[in-house]
Parts: sequence; C-alpha cells; structure tokens
Amino acid sequence: MSIVIEQVQKTFITDDRVVDAVSPTDLVCANGSFTGILGPSGCGKTTLLRMIADLETPTAGSIRIMDRTPYEARVNRLIGMVFQRPALLPWRTVSQNIALPAEVARVDNVRGESISQRVQTLVELVGLQGFEHAYPGELSGGMQSRVGIARGLMLEPGVLLMDEPFAALDQINREKMQLELARICESAGVTAVLVTHSIPEAVFLADRVIVMSTRPGRIIADETVPFNRPRTLEIMETPEFAHMTQQLRSLLL
Repeated sequence: MSIVIEQVQKTFITDDRVVDAVSPTDLVCANGSFTGILGPSGCGKTTLLRMIADLETPTAGSIRIMDRTPYEARVNRLIGMVFQRPALLPWRTVSQNIALPAEVARVDNVRGESISQRVQTLVELVGLQGFEHAYPGELSGGMQSRVGIARGLMLEPGVLLMDEPFAALDQINREKMQLELARICESAGVTAVLVTHSIPEAVFLADRVIVMSTRPGRIIADETVPFNRPRTLEIMETPEFAHMTQQLRSLLL
C-alpha cells in the first residue's frame, strides 16, 4: 500500500486554547489509486494532507508512505505536493519553476534523465509546449496550475498530494484541468490524494471519496466511485453521477 494511516490525531495548542483538528483516523490508499477527500471548511482535511506530506506532525498515531515515515518519504523525494495556489516565482520561467524542486534537492538527474530532459518531459506531459520560456505573469490561471502540477511531479514522486489546486479557476477552466489532471495522473502512475470542496470534482477524478465530519474531523463515509477510466465530462450528465453526488451532498449537509 502507498499510504497507511493508523489512528492519526492532531491537536493544536496555543497560548489561550486547545483545538482538536483531527480525531483518530484510519485510512489506507492503494498503489496507483486516486483518493478524494471532501469535508466542510475547517474539518481538518488539509491538516490530514499536511501530516501525510510531513508538513505537520501528528499528535498521535502513525503514517507510513511506501513503507516509510513521512519524513523518510519526503527526504527520499517520494512525495509531490500541489498547493491551492501555484505560488510560482514570477522572475523564473515555466521551465525554471518546474525545475525548482531539483535545485532545492540538489540533484542533477531524475531516474537517468538530466534535469533539462525531465523538465521537457513534464512540459509535454502537462501540455505546455511552446511556453517553456514564458513567465508566470504571461500565463492564464489554468496554465499556472499546470506548472504547479509539473513542479509537483518533477522528482518523480510515488505519491502526489493536492490541496484544492483548481479552487481559483472558473468553472470552464476547472473542468478542462480536471480532464488534464486525470490524464496526467494515469500517465505518471502516481498514487494521488486530492482535497477539494467540490463534490463533482471529487467524483469525477477519484476512485474513492472520503467524507470528513466537522471539526474535529473524522471519516464518516468512504465511497467507491463506480466509473471506469478514462472518463469524459459527459459522465457528469449521467443519472449515476447525479445520484452519487447527491448521496455525498446529503452527508455534508
């Protein structure tokens, strides 16, 4: 299994209060799977994602990623992270932004590919040919999101973690990027975990959808998505899609 979470709990302690963010939680994500996590704002879903990424430390419980601790997985470059905003460096080109993780990690090749070769592979994977030398200010929001995804895949991680990567996009571009993300994840063969507030997005992209309760967050549902891949946007017009989204919506209201 790529990700194994056992009785993970997170409590934040400040000077004047204690906040229980995540109740004891168990979750297993199989190799190559795509898991969507839904929940109301403040339920702890991003905190859970950050604990997997070794950006937060659990108060209790354990996390294993490809049979390593989150710290070991991170330092061995097994985790890629895509944040809500791409946070691209405006003075760096598309290629230079994609290459940034390799510079930080001080590596000069990825699985036998030079850094420049790896960047070009990713440029082609996310459909940014011809924009390698463009700067972020010259890109649309969807193109910036593509750069963020490519950067998350730069070091060829086994696990790709995404925190609402399309939240800032309009609906048309969001749906285009959902199609692209599905294609990219299948091509890259990663185990993907996506935090989102969008029920249709979770159902369209994921193999299973985890629903979390209000804070302190706990898993209240774990639903398998019954649609085969590859998927097209037309699936969103089917009665089966509508039924599943309504079923998940009822758990969140």
